[in-house]
Amino acid sequence: MPRFDVIAFDGDDTLWHNERLYVDAQNRYKALLAQRLPGTAEIDESLYRTEMRNLPFFGYGIKGFTLSMIETAIELTEGGITGKEIKAIIDTAKGIMAADVELLEHVRETVALVAGSYRLMLITKGDLRDQEKKVTRSGLRQHFRDVEILSDKSRETYEAVLRRHGVAAERFLMVGNSIRSDILPVLALGGSAIHIPYHFTWAHEVADPPPTGHPGFHALARIGLLPDLLKDLERRGARANAGTR
Repeated sequence: MPRFDVIAFDGDDTLWHNERLYVDAQNRYKALLAQRLPGTAEIDESLYRTEMRNLPFFGYGIKGFTLSMIETAIELTEGGITGKEIKAIIDTAKGIMAADVELLEHVRETVALVAGSYRLMLITKGDLRDQEKKVTRSGLRQHFRDVEILSDKSRETYEAVLRRHGVAAERFLMVGNSIRSDILPVLALGGSAIHIPYHFTWAHEVADPPPTGHPGFHALARIGLLPDLLKDLERRGARANAGTR
């Protein structure tokens, strides 16, 4: 019997590139405002504060990011931003939504291989329409029995997902790039989690990793190493079960 009933994957920056699109958009945004402002550090700091302030209203994803860019531009220019410049900001956001879904290296073959042995679930957060489009365009949808698009990832939202699908926390494994959203909430429930870092991390997702030696926490440098880690975890689980008889 497999150790896990369900293995869940995060989407953005775990299966496909995402944050680098936001980084590029923010660089273009700063270049636009730099024509009016003396430096770009203030732009970054002001935009982040606005995003955090707006999360309870607009949630995660491209729409909230766009509205925060516009609001920050209005504040920093004291209302001097022009309609043409606001249109350029909106066009930048549309470019993110229209961008091709580019899978990370080894994702396609790894997900297909793991799907042959486990029930897979995709758990991602953000704008519903944007995430639905990315899931469809990724070409991976057929490997996931269930897809959950959440407004946030917390202990409570994961608990609700597991309850909805009848999965015990100790039989659940989450794979993701965010310590804050993909790892800590799952471990808090008694589940297992594998962290695979991405080379860009939004400041809001940065968090300290679990203590060294946490039994449910594992880390990989890249997703292509996942099948071997799963085999090792299965062997460990089998030995532990044998030792209790």
